[in-house]
Amino acid sequence: MGLRFEYTAGQTALEEEEKDGLLIKSITTKQELDEFEQKNIEQAIEWTLKTKLKIDTLLTENFVKKVHQKMYGEVWSWAGKFRKTNKNIGVDKWSIATDLKCLLDDTKFWCVNKIYSEDEIAIRFKHRLVSIHCFPNGNGRHSRLIADLFISKIFNRPIFSWGEKIAEPKELRALYLKALRMADRGDCNSLIEFSRF
Repeated sequence: MGLRFEYTAGQTALEEEEKDGLLIKSITTKQELDEFEQKNIEQAIEWTLKTKLKIDTLLTENFVKKVHQKMYGEVWSWAGKFRKTNKNIGVDKWSIATDLKCLLDDTKFWCVNKIYSEDEIAIRFKHRLVSIHCFPNGNGRHSRLIADLFISKIFNRPIFSWGEKIAEPKELRALYLKALRMADRGDCNSLIEFSRF
């Protein structure tokens, strides 16, 4: 019996070929999958703590892929590889590399010219990265970790809290999705506020 996926609000469904990329065939429940993914993500966070980063390293396609691979590489065969299917969100699969390059270049420009505050640069980067939706799964968690790396390693500021003061998971997810939708309309203030709540 294979893993049955049940999606919550704001999650993107995997195609059958993407589900086949599950490396641990003994996983049969979403809870087991979450546990294995969380363990892999914790290993990735440990790796980031030991990694020195400069802006010219962080703002590359290679690094964006590498972080995703570190987060999910023990669970999914497609970790760190751009998705090959279109989703209900994100750019067309053929536009991923181009849109990501534009984002990386824009973010360098924001930093060099101090267009926004440090928090706003990191959050705008995170929002556009998740909007591109580079990978089949894990884009939200990936973009949050990249934003944390950006703010801590490049700007030498504390990582974001991502609503950790909110105890109820459903309320946390609802507020996060609401902030993302506002950012989709060009207003990043709620997402910036949520990131430090």
